[in-house]
Amino acid sequence: MSILLERDTSVLIVGISGRIGSFHCQRMLDYGTRVVGGITPGKGGGNIAGLPVFNTVKEATTATTATACIIMVPPPFAADAIMESADAGIRLCAAITDGIPAQDMIKVKRYMLRYREANSMRLLGPNCAGVISPGKSLMGVMPDAIYSPGVVGIVSRSGTLGYEAASQLNAVGLGVSTSVGIGGDQITGSSFLDILKLFDADDETKAVVLLGEIGGPQEAEAARYIKDSFSKPVVAYIAGTSAPVGRSLGHAGAIITAFDDRADEKASVLRDSGAIIAEDPASIGTTVKSALAGCSLTRPKKRKSKT
Repeated sequence: MSILLERDTSVLIVGISGRIGSFHCQRMLDYGTRVVGGITPGKGGGNIAGLPVFNTVKEATTATTATACIIMVPPPFAADAIMESADAGIRLCAAITDGIPAQDMIKVKRYMLRYREANSMRLLGPNCAGVISPGKSLMGVMPDAIYSPGVVGIVSRSGTLGYEAASQLNAVGLGVSTSVGIGGDQITGSSFLDILKLFDADDETKAVVLLGEIGGPQEAEAARYIKDSFSKPVVAYIAGTSAPVGRSLGHAGAIITAFDDRADEKASVLRDSGAIIAEDPASIGTTVKSALAGCSLTRPKKRKSKT
């Protein structure tokens, strides 16, 4: 099985009546995603692309089998849409919206603490590309033509780097099991660590590509998990090796603040954990192919010392 998204996952589009929402709704339908409805407050009872439109996420989950949703609403309303989805029983939410204020995301993170783990919603993003299980389902904005079914998982802070990796994996004949965008902002719902744990438990995934950036502690946290517990080959690429120290670049999360935040520091920590570092983005696919050819498909899990 792929992680997070399967062929039978029922999906809602929050913001379906907007230009972006309606465009990607049709793309997902064309791919075969089981989209069962959309939400736009004040437009309930309508119909877009043959799908019913509801006023609230709760109305939609009551009337349909939806367990997942994609957020495509303007930044001022996105945090409320995420929290509303959690209240409505959605289990997987991909927030595509870019530019959500950090203060709003702090509110979201605190809000979601009220749910027990068994009933909590997994949030991808914000400012992410979504998730795709090639040949099964697409819940995001990825260019689906470059994704072919395969054995390599992708987890990326950058949407375009994820696309590049998928294209290269396709070219070397490996393909993708699932590709997950976690978003480039400083405050996101899921981390590298969260997604690596899912890939580790997935029999369909034989190796993982981890695509990071300057700024933030996520890659260092992932490195500790890779060193102690992860059982599969990891190929990593960290963008930003030429970034001037102390400058904010692109994504809101790409802000250098402390040790292990620079690209070379992150690459060093990941290399020390046992990950294989792709030296440039053009070599991701060939590096993964070499990694799988040069070792067994799984590494023995490392046990932590009891002392």
